[in-house]
Amino acid sequence: MSDSALLDSFVQQYSSLKTEIGKVIVGQDKAVDSLLLSIFTGGHCLLVGVPGLAKTLMVNTLSRALGLTFSRIQFTPDLMPSDITGSEILDENRHFQFIKGPVFANIVLADEINRTPPKTQAALLEAMQEKSVTVSGKSYALSAPFFVLATQNPIEQEGTYPLPEAQLDRFMLNIRMDYPTFEEEVDIVKGTTVDNNLEINMVLTAEQILDYQAVIRRMPVPDNVCQYAVRLSSSTRPGTAGSQLASKYLSWGAGPRASQYLVMGAKTHAAMQGKYSPDIEDVQAVAEEVLRHRIVRNYFAEAEGITTEEIVAQLISTNK
Repeated sequence: MSDSALLDSFVQQYSSLKTEIGKVIVGQDKAVDSLLLSIFTGGHCLLVGVPGLAKTLMVNTLSRALGLTFSRIQFTPDLMPSDITGSEILDENRHFQFIKGPVFANIVLADEINRTPPKTQAALLEAMQEKSVTVSGKSYALSAPFFVLATQNPIEQEGTYPLPEAQLDRFMLNIRMDYPTFEEEVDIVKGTTVDNNLEINMVLTAEQILDYQAVIRRMPVPDNVCQYAVRLSSSTRPGTAGSQLASKYLSWGAGPRASQYLVMGAKTHAAMQGKYSPDIEDVQAVAEEVLRHRIVRNYFAEAEGITTEEIVAQLISTNK
């Protein structure tokens, strides 16, 4: 199948996928789109939202519609790295046998990742980067495709271990989930307070997802789009040319990984719209979720109450 035919089939499958997810998840269209964009790009996501917004249900529904294995890890202060990666045990024949941990799944939901100490956080983040786990000197490849969707609770910060900026940088997108509208919440209550077992049909297989990831990666990118992504990313860095806004409000900007994710995210966004190549509008569509966890506000921004979203919006408007 040619690349153009594969991209055409992707649009149809994407529409079917949204229909299946919509059977269970009411509203949250932007969050669902961003999750799917990350998955088909091959990145990882950080979901930020208050409790009760169906983050776990959303990810579980997504895994069933995609035909992928799913595991959930509840991060707690006493969680050990071996609880994630797995460990070796001595079997009845007195031989060491490796028992795989929950990270050996296609989609891993890391619930409240900031509740666990840095040592345990690092075990998951290493798996995200290397797509493998090393135990007792032996390396074990993770399932393909492999996605980590980590959640954070923005309200309760007591007893948490916030992720350092260098580790946040490994997440492609930072997705914010908001409260549903009044009408959406009424539909949620109606649908969840009755005996209603909805069946989710599998739309894609793991092999098809890998094929779509590959064709999106092969998608050509015009030079002006690539240059725009780099210009937008570099404009977040204080002290560089054309970064007056960053120099005023930011103490740290996004690195080269942001430029890579802006281009890759733009490719997937273009494919979702039925286009064969991304344009500047596709870069702008993913810019906020790619950049907002990669920039650090300084004292002046915090004192004036300027959010990272407002800064990114201004950077987009000044970089046309």
